[in-house]
Formats: sequence, structure tokens, C-alpha cells
Amino acid sequence: MAAVIELTDKNYTSFIEKTDAVVFIDFYSNSCAPCQTLLSFLPTIAEHYKDEDVIIAKVNSPLNPKLSAKFMVRSVPLTVVVGKDKMVKNAEVGLLNIDGYFKMIDKELGKNKGFFSRFFG
Repeated sequence: MAAVIELTDKNYTSFIEKTDAVVFIDFYSNSCAPCQTLLSFLPTIAEHYKDEDVIIAKVNSPLNPKLSAKFMVRSVPLTVVVGKDKMVKNAEVGLLNIDGYFKMIDKELGKNKGFFSRFFG
């Protein structure tokens, strides 16, 4: 099974500088019930993308205030997709169904662009 990595204030910068993958980050809190549901989705999401250039990560927001401030976390769960160019490509606050997270990642991978993308790019 593909692993979900834990990012912290201390390891984020070195991690993001070294990776060339799309990174899906879940900012969570242990006291947040929707966060716990999303945390249970992460192994499934990681397994789904195990053969692709995608890394699934989580950040305990209260324990990592610098990283939370960098991503302007005001509410959890907050999910962020960071592209290969190290820029935030998509962010969602609140709990989505698991397909919503697949769509966030697939959009950055260039999959499932939708009907009109064939005509308008």
C-alpha cells in the first residue's frame, strides 16, 4: 500500500524542494470530526495514485503553525494540491466525498478535463 507522509514545519521546505511530484496536502486537527473522516480516505487516495507522480501528505495544523500560516489555514479540513511547479493549484475547505479529491488531483494531472476543454483548451 502507498504511504501517506506527515509534513511538519521542519521538513516541508526540504521535502518540497526535492520533489517533482504533484502533492496533495490535507491540513487537519485531531479534534475535528470531518478531519478524521478525511484522514481515513488518505490511504485509499494514496493507493489509487501509487503508479502516478503524486504524493499524498497530511499536516496536523495546530502542531505546525508556520506551515499552516504559509497556506493561510483558517479552517480545517483544508486540502491543497501543489503542482510540479511548486505552486498551489487548487484548495478546498471542508469535507468532500472521495471522488471530489480524485477530481482535484486528476485536474492537475490533466485528466478528466471535461467536455468543453476539447473546444476551448
